Amino acid sequence: MLTKDALKYGREILKENNIDEREARLLLAHAMNIDVNKLITHDECTDGDFFRYEECLKRRILGEPFAYIVGEKEFMKLKFFVDKNVLVPREDTEVLVLEAIKQCRKKILDLCTGSGCIAISLAKYIQNAEIDASDISVRTLGVAKKNAISNEADVNFIKSDVFENIHDKYEMIVSNPPYIKTEDLKSLQKEVLKEPKRALDGGKSGLYFYDKILKEAKEFLTDDGVILFEIGFDQAKDVTELAKKYNYRKIKKVKDLSGNDRVLIIER
Repeated sequence: MLTKDALKYGREILKENNIDEREARLLLAHAMNIDVNKLITHDECTDGDFFRYEECLKRRILGEPFAYIVGEKEFMKLKFFVDKNVLVPREDTEVLVLEAIKQCRKKILDLCTGSGCIAISLAKYIQNAEIDASDISVRTLGVAKKNAISNEADVNFIKSDVFENIHDKYEMIVSNPPYIKTEDLKSLQKEVLKEPKRALDGGKSGLYFYDKILKEAKEFLTDDGVILFEIGFDQAKDVTELAKKYNYRKIKKVKDLSGNDRVLIIER
């Protein structure tokens, strides 16, 4: 089959299923194991290539995230391996990382690290930072460690349920914890539902992890330590109230590119 015909076929299939047809080029290049920019120079799509392409298209139509199919996602100009054990890194989370870079603290803890995208990005962009990153899942930590190796980032990974196995004090704690209300999970887009539930479910109120972290964090913060949270678009008020409840002295909101409150900077 001609490559252009395979591409046309994929575009039509995706369009029929209300998926961005531009993904067809990327999926075809992935199936052919070539750089997408070289696709135009490959006139022929072999039977084997087309079979792999059809499998990719089927997975996408069934709601599997694009990043899981191609096995990677760009974040902070770095490439991260992703699979069903981790959330796909979001552009909104770059706001959290950029604010953490501005803080320029040298001793940092990333809670609920997932793919490791936050911790690894900080290790790459903050010179001489000492960074620990924790997650409750061994499989998730396996993905994060793989990403640290591929990005040549020095991060110490710890298996821990929040602070359970944490023993040091930190100048900065960062976290993008699960923050979706349990009852709202069922109404998420089907591709989001393919991502690990434990990385999405923030309990009945969506605030379980914010409450737990804020309640326990002072034991693990230096006297001038700071906490940076990613939050849901409608959670700024609730998380701010939690911070006040636990006597944190200064809270600053930072908006994302869509104008929603996305990051809270909370000083001890």
